[in-house]
Amino acid sequence: MTPPRPQHPSERASEHPSQPHRTGRTAQVIVASTRAAGGVYPDRTGPVIDAWLGERGWTLRERRVVPDGDAVGGALVAAVDAGCDLVVTTGGTGVSPHDHTPEQTLPFLDRKLPGLMEELRRRGSASTPLAVLSRGYAGICRGRTLIINLPGSPGGVQDGLGLLDDVLDHILDQLHGVDH
Repeated sequence: MTPPRPQHPSERASEHPSQPHRTGRTAQVIVASTRAAGGVYPDRTGPVIDAWLGERGWTLRERRVVPDGDAVGGALVAAVDAGCDLVVTTGGTGVSPHDHTPEQTLPFLDRKLPGLMEELRRRGSASTPLAVLSRGYAGICRGRTLIINLPGSPGGVQDGLGLLDDVLDHILDQLHGVDH
């Protein structure tokens, strides 16, 4: 079965559907790993992100572990259509021939937040020079959902969660019209 095709920005609804009042915020974690999706090895980063969000009181949709490539786009469609406030991907941001998470994410972003990814690479390079190879994106989809691509390494995820710890509440408050 082919996953749903991500909508091109011109196909997105111009009006945002009204959302029922939620007491908490909802997040979706998407793991882009062909080997983890195939059971070759366990997902090592998704549970870390789930635990981090759970400790902060987020309502979590069931984590999706999908093969690299088009399946990432299908999982993004489902998460955004479900009204998630936050979608965190992990994996598929490097330079291998199978790493396509950034290409699957970019069509969804109405507004990019390049400073988040610049800071993530800066923090990661303190531990490894390979952090500069991460090609991930962060940005806003449909004016209400923050999407961020974290690397697939445990260290890269820790760096990303540390960064989100510093800015996530402010970003989402701004998206929901809370004055600063």
